[in-house]
Amino acid sequence: MVLLESQVKLKTGDTAPDFDLLGIDDKKHALGDYKDYKGYLVIFMCNHCPYVKAKVDALNELYEKCGSDVAMIAINSNDSTDYPEDSFDAMKETAKEKGFKFDYLVDETQEIAKKYGAMCTPDPYLFDGQKQLVFHGRIDNAMKPDDTATEKTMINNIDKLVTGQKIEKDFDPSIGCSIKWKEN
Repeated sequence: MVLLESQVKLKTGDTAPDFDLLGIDDKKHALGDYKDYKGYLVIFMCNHCPYVKAKVDALNELYEKCGSDVAMIAINSNDSTDYPEDSFDAMKETAKEKGFKFDYLVDETQEIAKKYGAMCTPDPYLFDGQKQLVFHGRIDNAMKPDDTATEKTMINNIDKLVTGQKIEKDFDPSIGCSIKWKEN
């Protein structure tokens, strides 16, 4: 397992790269499908990563607290050939088992992860209603799977976004497993 910290590719104010990806509901999803929200939270994640597994409750809490204001979209870009736990069928099983209500999409070509500059799982990006990046980074301050969060970083930033307050710190790196890239 390679541990990575998220890196900055998209900068604050950059526009969210569009996508057209298959979801676990067997429908295609594009960024434009979510235009009725005050913002967009795009999270690169997968099924097998212990850092993502440790965030299941936090992910569900994020959706419960923020899902009516901010579209929450999870994207799995991992190579499922070498990591069968991250296959499309396994994504469906994981979502059902963990009670995910947010959209969970597969980035089969890994092009979307590359466009966003995603490095690790989880790697969250928060955009405003104009699809401009306002925050890239951690869900909370529990940085290891066994840690307990004492600050809900993403929920606090989403609250600021929807109430029109400035997000002071626009990058606060997330830590997790590296995205499992396909061999070229």
